[in-house]
Amino acid sequence: MSDRGMATAEIAVALPSLVLITAMALWGVRAASIQLACTDAARSGARAAARGESLTAVRELVESGVPKEATVQLHRDEATVRVDISAPVATAAAIGLPPVIVHAHAAAEAEPGTPPTTP
Repeated sequence: MSDRGMATAEIAVALPSLVLITAMALWGVRAASIQLACTDAARSGARAAARGESLTAVRELVESGVPKEATVQLHRDEATVRVDISAPVATAAAIGLPPVIVHAHAAAEAEPGTPPTTP
């Protein structure tokens, strides 16, 4: 009957590993979600800027769809509009890794007559 405490010991060893794996999986889902949000915001911003909306309005539109820590860069010239977004995704404190930076980029052709400006 010496096997009685064996299952408890195995669970005590395995449980922290399962918690760590779960934390990493949840972080991965969060990183993918932020990447998709940034990509969607970049595309929406590029379309709005290509239509000729003001860069201030475009920036507000883009910033409303991304995390507050995100960096948004807009550029419009005579032919194209570009929106670049970078956002940090922090890991769980238990993992102890530095944040990963996700990037999104979208470009669109400017409508004829849209004035070139850079914020």
